[in-house]
Amino acid sequence: MVAPPDNDVLWARSLHYSHNGSPALDEVSLGVREGEILAVNGPRGSGKTTLLRCLSGQLVPRGGEVWFNSTPLHTMSAVLRERLRRDRFGWIGPEPSLVPELSAWENAALPLLMRGASHRAAKTAAMEWLERLDIGPYARKRPFALLQSQRQRVAVARALVTEPAVLFADEPTAPLHRTDRAQVLRTLTTAARSHHITVVLATLDTEVATLADRVITLVDGRRVTAARPSEAEGRAACSLSV
Repeated sequence: MVAPPDNDVLWARSLHYSHNGSPALDEVSLGVREGEILAVNGPRGSGKTTLLRCLSGQLVPRGGEVWFNSTPLHTMSAVLRERLRRDRFGWIGPEPSLVPELSAWENAALPLLMRGASHRAAKTAAMEWLERLDIGPYARKRPFALLQSQRQRVAVARALVTEPAVLFADEPTAPLHRTDRAQVLRTLTTAARSHHITVVLATLDTEVATLADRVITLVDGRRVTAARPSEAEGRAACSLSV
C-alpha cells in the first residue's frame, strides 16, 4: 500500500466496482488537490455517481484504493467511514431531499444540530449560508412553499454549513432549468472557493467546465480523458455547432 501524494486531499488508484455483476468502475485512478473544483463528466451510466460514492466512503470499492489525506477509506470500518462523512465531507444529490416538517433554515442547520451544536450557533451558521446563496428571505418557509431551485439552494447550504473539507455534488442541478442551473452552480462554486472547500462535481452539463479547475471524463466506467476548462469549452462549442 502506497500513501498518496502530499498535495492531494483525495486520491484513488485502480478503482473497480460492479453493480449486480455489471461493471460500474474499471481501473479508475485520480487525484484531487486541496481547494480544487474537479468536474467528473460523462453520459448517464458512465460511473460518475459510483465514483463519488466510492470517494466519499459510501461504497467500498471491490478493488483499488481510496485515500483522504493520509487515511485509507478502503480499509476503514463502516462506523469510521460514517463518522468521516459526518465530520469532514458534504454531499449534494440531484434532488434536495429536505425534511418537509422543517423550515429552510432548520434543514440547513440540521448537520450542525446532529453534531451537538447549540440551537443559536446552528441557526446563525445556517442563516449565513442561506444569505450567501440568496435564499435568506425564505429561511422560515417549509420546502413545499419553495421553488425547486430554492429547495436545491437550501440543500447546498446544508452541505456547506459544516464547512467540510470535501464537498461531493452528484448532478446537483439536474432537475433545474438552464438559468437556475447556472445560478446554483455559480453560487455553489463561489461559496466553495471563498472557504477553500474541495469540490468533486459529477455532471452531464459540459458548461460546468467554465466553473471547474479541471475536468475528467468517464465512459462505461473508465476514465477516458482529462481536460482543462478551455479544452472542454471548445469541445462543447463544436458539439453545439454540429
